[in-house]
This record gives sequence, structure tokens and C-alpha cells, in this order.
Amino acid sequence: MLGGARHSVSDPNAWYIAMAMARRMKISKGGQLSVPAAVRNRWRTNTVVVDDRGDHLVVRPVADDPVQATFGIFAEEFADAPAAEQLIRDLREQDVAAGDLRAVP
Repeated sequence: MLGGARHSVSDPNAWYIAMAMARRMKISKGGQLSVPAAVRNRWRTNTVVVDDRGDHLVVRPVADDPVQATFGIFAEEFADAPAAEQLIRDLREQDVAAGDLRAVP
């Protein structure tokens, strides 16, 4: 899908639409490619996954902190649950009380 509509390979407009959306970039001597700031800001991440498809790459945004992003996904479902930090503190206190862990100031 290009531009929200289906275009066939024989559609003469498909190439122009693809080129308007694509950017030609240089690969650095170190093998690096820069993602434009506008794209990084729109994706709200500094981390990407690069999928090698043989004749091209697919670059997709991923969360900088996947654990925190997972909490965000389930935030509504666990709105009444204690915060993860509180659960960790409670477990540490239980371990200290059982003698399995030293108290940390």
C-alpha cells in the first residue's frame, strides 16, 4: 500500500508516489545510516529494528524501553494494581525479613 491506496506495479503513479515518500541517503564509511529527525520524532523513539529482506531493508520503530511500553499497554487493565516499584520494594522487604537478602539503605 502506498499513500493509503492500493497501486499495482503497472500503475504509472505508483513509482512517483513511492519516490515522493522515499529518501535517498548515503551510508557512512562505518556502515551507518541516519534516520531523519522528523521521522524519529514522529516515531517517538531512538530505537529501531532493521529487517533484511534480501534486496531491501525494512526499518521499524520499537520502544526505547520495551518493559515500560508493556506497562503502558496494560495500564488500564491494571490501574488499581500497585506500581511495579512498590511490588519490588515489598519483595525485597520480605527477603530481608527472611534473611535471604541484606537491607539496602
